[in-house]
Amino acid sequence: MHPSTRIHPTLQTARPLGTALALTLWLLPAQAQLSPLEPSLAAPQPPLLPTPEATQDPDARRTELLLYTSAQRLSAGLGDWSEVGVRGSHTTGAHVLQGELATMKRFGESGRFIGIGDTYSFDADWFGSLSVGAGDGASYLPDFRVDAFLHRKLLADRNLIASLGAGHYRAPDGHTDRSLSIGGTYYFSGPWIVQGEVRLNRSNPGSVDTQQQFLALTWGRDQQTQVTARHAWGGEGYQTIGSGAALTNFKSHQTSLNLRHWLGADWGVVAGVERYSNPFYRRRGATLALFRELP
Repeated sequence: MHPSTRIHPTLQTARPLGTALALTLWLLPAQAQLSPLEPSLAAPQPPLLPTPEATQDPDARRTELLLYTSAQRLSAGLGDWSEVGVRGSHTTGAHVLQGELATMKRFGESGRFIGIGDTYSFDADWFGSLSVGAGDGASYLPDFRVDAFLHRKLLADRNLIASLGAGHYRAPDGHTDRSLSIGGTYYFSGPWIVQGEVRLNRSNPGSVDTQQQFLALTWGRDQQTQVTARHAWGGEGYQTIGSGAALTNFKSHQTSLNLRHWLGADWGVVAGVERYSNPFYRRRGATLALFRELP
């Protein structure tokens, strides 16, 4: 799916904040090829990684599982969406492994998606990620997609992360998207994180060039409450709205608000709402999830 959750400074904490925020941002609703402005199920942005001290902490929880459901209502008589899925991450050494499995119904067509990924820390300043995903042939899911990111921590406190990414998407109808992105994330000394990205995309056939961008702001702390607001806007080159039907070369906007709240030492809930619009239809929906952290 077109990109979905992030980055890692040297955080002096005993618990791995990375796993928590990563899964929070993963929860932003899946969009597949439908809306490249949203984060992707198949290619979430790199998760925050725990510090070496946290990785070696025997009390650190290295695994997180998240079960979610979402519902969306569309205008223009395009029918409602529904989706259920499970996502997970596991930290082992310098790797953060991610996976997901989802089943959904969109535009009257049922589909299933599977995605896996790995984020690897090369050294104290560099880390990268690679993710792949595929659908079951549903027109709005990819036959195949692959996304890769490279990240560099900057400044004396390593609290600014510069990111460079590339992606390839092949749809069941044969059209392809190729993208390049550049972005950054800044961690303030307080409970604030700001993130932005610009992505250039070429859709073929037709060589349709578009640009999308997003800004996101997160407030809160791990093991307490975290709130993320995100707004994306720009052009889309191609969007399937059912078998044999597609929209091409148009503008769209997407806004989402997500809250993650711990109800216990190792579990909690995530809730989110979003709104998407383009010249042809509007989409509004909500997502609810339960997460659990494991040793």
